[in-house]
Amino acid sequence: MQPSAVLRRTPLIKFVGKRVFTEAVDHSPRVHSQDPHGALPTSFQQYRLNAQQHGPLASSSAHRLSGSIAPAPGEFFSRNDLPARYRYTPLDEDEMDIINAGGAI
Repeated sequence: MQPSAVLRRTPLIKFVGKRVFTEAVDHSPRVHSQDPHGALPTSFQQYRLNAQQHGPLASSSAHRLSGSIAPAPGEFFSRNDLPARYRYTPLDEDEMDIINAGGAI
């Protein structure tokens, strides 16, 4: 490759205008419009008492207060809990051979 060809390269991305950083953005914490509680927690400890992520984050006493993490009626955590018509159909040997061969059969 010739060095002159490398020097003449221009990027394909064109940026329009200058970068402008506004100073008037309000970064104070606010309650989200969809928050069911309607108030910000006063501390991180208070937040962790009610927070759940794959189960309760707090101690076992708070776990009893938070309730079960079982699915609500009509909801399912696994496709295997659904009726048979909604489950994946099992693959037979011929389909597995075609998949393993990359579909080249």
